[in-house]
Amino acid sequence: MVSLQVSIGTVNDLTDVERDRGHKLGKPLAAGLVGRRTAMAVAVASLVLGLGLSLVAGPATAVIAAAGVLTGYAYDLRLKGTAWSWLPFAIGLPLLPVYAWVGATGGVPVAFAFLVPLGIAAGGAVALLNGLVDIERDRAAGLTTAAVRLGPRRARRTAAGLLTLIAIGVGGSLLAIGAGAFAIAVAGLGAALAGVGAWAVGDPSSARRERGWEAGAIGIGLLAAGWAIGFAERGRL
Repeated sequence: MVSLQVSIGTVNDLTDVERDRGHKLGKPLAAGLVGRRTAMAVAVASLVLGLGLSLVAGPATAVIAAAGVLTGYAYDLRLKGTAWSWLPFAIGLPLLPVYAWVGATGGVPVAFAFLVPLGIAAGGAVALLNGLVDIERDRAAGLTTAAVRLGPRRARRTAAGLLTLIAIGVGGSLLAIGAGAFAIAVAGLGAALAGVGAWAVGDPSSARRERGWEAGAIGIGLLAAGWAIGFAERGRL
């Protein structure tokens, strides 16, 4: 999965290199530290490696991996600048735990019927937070991302609402099964970070908004970790 994410991220940077040049010098392509041919070679090699390693775990794992990477490419090459920019995130994020469990065990637990809808909501929230980082540049370029279409205020409120629903769902389910204090603490830290992220993406500075969306993404990851720890210790995973 790391290899596949490298491939998706590299294709994304290849697509955005002209827009990022002079603005996002932390990206090797935009900074001129890496050439297009090298980046394309990295994208192809990491794709082959990721799919090959997934196939070792079985054909079902490889199929899920292929679905995930195609979803990522769809965002990179077609949907990123449209009102459907949230959809690849909403599909791709819940595929991550499904990929992991199928690869490790050959199936998914019943509890995933609760986790997957939360993952879809989390994907939508991440997409909006990410879209708010560059909303001025996207609007100036004539792009109609979900954040541009909703506008800064509504996009931020929608993301905050989704994050709140996720936090309530995770916290409520952990309390319902009698999860331990550690799992609840991890999820609580995640909820707090997600809240910081939702607040920070309203900052006038694009750099601070980027830190905000990163905090939101990490917060979602910690919410997922807390949920998994709690359900695992209660024998639900």
